[in-house]
Amino acid sequence: MQRLLVPVAFLLALSSLVSSQSSSGGSAGAPSTAPSVSPQHQKGDYVTVNGARLWYESEGSGEALVLIAGGPGISHDYFHPYFSVLRDSFRVIYFDAFGRGKSDRAKNLSEYTFARDVEDVEGLRKALNLGKINVLGHSYGGTAAQSYALRFPDSVRRLIVVDSSFSGEMWQANNDNSNNELRNQFPETWEKIRQVREQGFNTCSKEYQEVSDFPPAFLMFYNASNFEKLIEGGGSLNNDVYCAIVGPDADFMVSGEISKLDFRQDLGKLRMPMLIMEGRFDRVVSPSWAVQYKRYAPQAQFVMFEKSGHFPFIEETDYAMRILRDFLDKQ
Repeated sequence: MQRLLVPVAFLLALSSLVSSQSSSGGSAGAPSTAPSVSPQHQKGDYVTVNGARLWYESEGSGEALVLIAGGPGISHDYFHPYFSVLRDSFRVIYFDAFGRGKSDRAKNLSEYTFARDVEDVEGLRKALNLGKINVLGHSYGGTAAQSYALRFPDSVRRLIVVDSSFSGEMWQANNDNSNNELRNQFPETWEKIRQVREQGFNTCSKEYQEVSDFPPAFLMFYNASNFEKLIEGGGSLNNDVYCAIVGPDADFMVSGEISKLDFRQDLGKLRMPMLIMEGRFDRVVSPSWAVQYKRYAPQAQFVMFEKSGHFPFIEETDYAMRILRDFLDKQ
């Protein structure tokens, strides 16, 4: 989620305000303590995928709908309770990707890669015997979902992408946009960030994170008060995953695997039904870029949510779920 898919300041706020999980998840290579069951969560379990234990939860029955969370580095929790309404027709699968939430941590940070995240979705599908799956990816998860559909098209029944990116160029442009928003709206914070960066501290440094203290809701929500709903959903952050996958200066300069991604010439080749959802007031996935999906995936259904930011399923829940149900039922 970074500045394209949620800034570090947001991730830190989410991590610090929610007590359900620790931000780093314990020692390397070990899972966190399994959670107790709450009204929002089904009783979960671990499944071994590519040599690591991943935590997953499942509710409902029918075709599988696998939800891929954003970040990279955030647990699945913020999908609760919004997608539970679909359990009457679908088996909704929530999971914590490698290094997130309750799942195992890497022994070496180099193990956190975009490619592994994509491979792990296929590994999860096979381990749970899900057959052909519906895939919904939000934010960074949408980037992973697109890559998964392109790599494993025969495994995907339908593809849903929510407030996400189709290329490293788009990710960088959205970084630039959100930084401009921050510079304009919070010049005091921007000055502190500027001073720290002049000292050589980048996004993933403790020094940067300590001064990047702007209210994250202004980048994420149409109605800033809806940020409280996100916090109520719970969640945790492993910042190591974010920095390993997006790069050490991820809020400013995208690097590594992410910078090289470009699905634009391939999205039009996908033959499974495809839905793109975007919030009009998303300042970390700019609508000016998101509408380009219409060009690169003309076969997809595109829906703009006029009273949403980065989380249409939180800000316009009823409408979002109606769009999802119609798409899943009719395609």
